[in-house]
Amino acid sequence: MEGDSARFTQFSKSSSFLASKQVHAVSISMPSSPLGLNPENDKRMSNVSVNHDNSSTNFAAGPPTSSRNASPRLPTQAKSYSVHMQADTLNADRLQLSDQPSSCLIDSQRDKRTMKSFKSFKTFSGRLERQITMLRGKPVEEIKSSDGPPPQEVEVLPVDRYFDALDGPELDRLKDAEELILPEDQEWPFLLRFPISSFGICLGLSSQAILWKTLSSAPSLTFLHVSPIVNLVLWFASIAIVAIISTIYTLKIIFYFEAVRREYYHPIRINFFFAPWIACLFLVMGLPPLLVKTVPPMAWYFLMAPIFCLELNIYGQWMSGGRRLSKVANPSNHLSIVGNFVGALLGATMGLKEGPLFFFAIGFAHYAVLFVTLYQRLPTNEKLPKELHPVFFLFVAAPSVASMAWARINGSFDNVSRIIYFIALFLYMSLAVRINFFRGFRFSLAWWAYTFPMTGASIATIKYTNEAPHAVNLALSIALSCISSVTVTSLLITTVIHAFVLRDLFPNDIAIAITKKKAKIVKKNSHIMKLSPLDIPLREVTVSNQ
Repeated sequence: MEGDSARFTQFSKSSSFLASKQVHAVSISMPSSPLGLNPENDKRMSNVSVNHDNSSTNFAAGPPTSSRNASPRLPTQAKSYSVHMQADTLNADRLQLSDQPSSCLIDSQRDKRTMKSFKSFKTFSGRLERQITMLRGKPVEEIKSSDGPPPQEVEVLPVDRYFDALDGPELDRLKDAEELILPEDQEWPFLLRFPISSFGICLGLSSQAILWKTLSSAPSLTFLHVSPIVNLVLWFASIAIVAIISTIYTLKIIFYFEAVRREYYHPIRINFFFAPWIACLFLVMGLPPLLVKTVPPMAWYFLMAPIFCLELNIYGQWMSGGRRLSKVANPSNHLSIVGNFVGALLGATMGLKEGPLFFFAIGFAHYAVLFVTLYQRLPTNEKLPKELHPVFFLFVAAPSVASMAWARINGSFDNVSRIIYFIALFLYMSLAVRINFFRGFRFSLAWWAYTFPMTGASIATIKYTNEAPHAVNLALSIALSCISSVTVTSLLITTVIHAFVLRDLFPNDIAIAITKKKAKIVKKNSHIMKLSPLDIPLREVTVSNQ
């Protein structure tokens, strides 16, 4: 009996030892499972460990049936908890995925609004896209539903609206209270950012070709030994520039005609529509003698026809239309006058008589009216910008070319030609001595239109020196030619830097994207006017009593 009791005691100790090992094995392995991540699971695990402890004690007293009933609960609980954690993870992922489409929808809606605003400036307003989509086999109803409402056409703005919404020497800066119909925080398409004032580059380079042709052939400047090769190089460079700029702006007319129409109604930009035809006249005048000796007269009629059509429209509006000269007069209007004198000079050089005299008379009459209007600054005239700018050098362009045109029509540099030339020379000097007048301005493409007046004054001085050779005239001819060439060279370098280094040569052209309605200016203290006169004393009394 004693042996049996000893054996039973040893068996109970070994079984309790194995039970304790089993409980420790369960308690150690559980935290490694996902159950430890949930506080509810921690409570359940504590209950499980307690049950195991109870089972171990019961196992020591009797048969090990309770431990067999407790051990199967562990895998089932682990499975249920792991599924619960997977459901929470899936819910979190669904929340993250539900947030992403909302931002994508906002971006897509913003892109659609941007595309609609750009489509309003397109010529065909999306018709070409619809035709391409129909060729792919998409029904018309789906096209209409995807496109949404058709974009509104850009309305023609009156001249007063440009003065109300814009500021600056070229009316290209938006006032603070104004808004645009195109997004300001995005870069617009290149064609929308390409202005008509880019043709000023053509005027500057092509006039330089004429200057160096004159320097190489002038009898009074033969001692300089200027090679005609310089004229040839400048002429080919001018041809390339004119071809590139004309092609780009032709594409703008084809694809964004509404933007071109807005430029035409702009009080400053409308004058630059004469620039491409004046540049072509300069190219014919600066044609190198090494290439062609004579030019057929039909070329003159072909180039003067669009200038005549523009003058019929613009000069007629000056007299009776909504674009009265007393309201829109600015120095850039000289571009619409210079074409008459340049055409008269070229026609007289070709041997024509009546045509050049006709355009000279038109230019002389309108230049006199414009000159007086700009000098008087009538009360009805819009106030010119206060920014200092070389725009006033356009005053020199018309009389300089007019003196040479009349000399060619009359056959000699007579007294009339000299009087007109002296007017141009005085205007040039009156602007050159005012150094402070040309400080504090920013670079723009319109500067190129202000270079050919200097070149015109230089060529007129050389023509005058041929008729009246004198040391002072020779020195003046060389000095003005050097100033003109240096100015064009510096502008060319500046343009290249802004185009390829700084890449800000063509910013968003806000002048064509202003709204039709004038912005409402809200007064800051407008709420005080709504109070009655007795409100303020009563409030003061209550405050003082407190």
